[in-house]
Amino acid sequence: MQKDSLNILTNGFYQRSNVLEVAKDLLGKVLCTEIDGLLCKGKIVEVEAYSGTNDKACHAHNGRRTARTEVMYAPGGCAYIYLCYGIHHLFNVVTNTEGKADAVLIRALEPMVGQGTMRKRLSSNNNKLTNGPGILSKSMGIKTKQTGSLLYRAPIWIEDSEPIANEWITESTRIGVEYAEEDAQLPWRFYIKGNLWVSRK
Repeated sequence: MQKDSLNILTNGFYQRSNVLEVAKDLLGKVLCTEIDGLLCKGKIVEVEAYSGTNDKACHAHNGRRTARTEVMYAPGGCAYIYLCYGIHHLFNVVTNTEGKADAVLIRALEPMVGQGTMRKRLSSNNNKLTNGPGILSKSMGIKTKQTGSLLYRAPIWIEDSEPIANEWITESTRIGVEYAEEDAQLPWRFYIKGNLWVSRK
């Protein structure tokens, strides 16, 4: 396996109580997959935070528990992957301690390793391989069957990197959560300012 275990984020990173802090700290980290023996890596450049405690945009809002969302109640450091519109496999990082149901949606990556594999998975020559949550999962080989995977070993893990300075982090409202009423206005989307791989509304 082509990874350095000393550089992989540990559970302590994910199991902090402030999901906004974890979301911003994920910017610049490196999402890695090894699917069917193919290694892909991308720098995280855009995220959205969701809180199970008091966030109408969160799938686990108000203690909602379903077969799909049960993994969100696990201790932070595992994957929550769900199907959106019956097409897109969206990858989230579960955070906080057991029972809290906080998570961070990874919305965009800057490709680093495996661009050829990504293009084959997309069946496209489009250079925008990972500039949205659905397309990045397809490029990286991430599917709902991997939900619950622990994020310190294959097939999915996240590697540490230098933190992104606050002045390079932009905050905005989240995308596609208009149904969440007043919580749709929360500035819980974070991205690296000026990065060309950030998704567009």
